[in-house]
Amino acid sequence: MARIKDAREAAMIGRRSDGTLTRRPLSPHLQVYDMMQMTSLLSILHRISGVAWCGGLLLLSWWLIAAGTGQVAFGAAQWFFGSFLGWIALFGLIVAAWYHTCAGIRHLFWDAGRGFAMEDAYRSGRLVVIGTAVLSVITFLLILI
Repeated sequence: MARIKDAREAAMIGRRSDGTLTRRPLSPHLQVYDMMQMTSLLSILHRISGVAWCGGLLLLSWWLIAAGTGQVAFGAAQWFFGSFLGWIALFGLIVAAWYHTCAGIRHLFWDAGRGFAMEDAYRSGRLVVIGTAVLSVITFLLILI
């Protein structure tokens, strides 16, 4: 191997089990993905919905801690969840929950070795998007009733 000229290159060099040097592969980055391709977009949205679930867990924790703390803290939490911003956050969590669930079911089929053909991948992707929209609207309507 050639001499390393850039310090960042040092992280790219590894050793094989026999001791010889080798160059580690680069992981794909956002520039590699075509965002207009459904499979890439849905994969990234699945990860984002998982992060949104973490935010939802923080909101749930806040609400539960406020409920256990006292009337003033619980009133503040209830005020937030009843505000316009709270309703937007709750609707976003509903969408994230249904999207993550539908995309997770899609991944279960992939784990079983089904749906890898390109037309099947696009069909299941459309089902995830449509299922998310329909289930989110139904859930939000049930909350309003």
